[in-house]
Amino acid sequence: MFDFSTMIEHLFVPGAPILEKILRPVAIYAFLIIGIRLAGKRTMASLNAFDLVVIMSISNTVQNAIIGEDTSVSGGMIGAATLLTLNYLVVRFFFRHRRMDELIEGKATVLIKDGRLIKRHLDRELISEHELTVAAHKQGFHSLSDIDAAEIEPGGALTFVAKTPSTEETRDQALHDKLDALSAEVAQLTAQLRR
Repeated sequence: MFDFSTMIEHLFVPGAPILEKILRPVAIYAFLIIGIRLAGKRTMASLNAFDLVVIMSISNTVQNAIIGEDTSVSGGMIGAATLLTLNYLVVRFFFRHRRMDELIEGKATVLIKDGRLIKRHLDRELISEHELTVAAHKQGFHSLSDIDAAEIEPGGALTFVAKTPSTEETRDQALHDKLDALSAEVAQLTAQLRR
């Protein structure tokens, strides 16, 4: 027989003590922050399908650890509210304490400097030259030879700086452009004289 009060109790009465519902997400949050930091910047960049699968699987793997056997709506809300509140407080704390943020997050890693790949940095971050090229294409570069500098930021974002021509190259190009214009004018004058 349908019992409305039992249904309401299953929906809204947490199956575990509220303190436990708060401590579980805190523990998992701390574990994931440390784990992702140890996994490296590449994990945050989500450069390939393998990384995406791992990140998606982690959420499913830790779900029961966060909510336990409790399937009540209020239990889920308490867990979610704890995660949101904890994240807000952590982000605020690190915003005010930049040095500590740098210590936890790390610094950017230079992957290309002065147009040259730094292979040992690519290897350390587990980024292949092909993956770096694909990321450069997404940002509008034709090849890595068009790039003067590249870094992977602590959050996993890849930043690229285009090569700029030197003063000599700029002067040479301007001179070539003027010579081409003069050649075109000479060709026009020659054609007029022949008529």
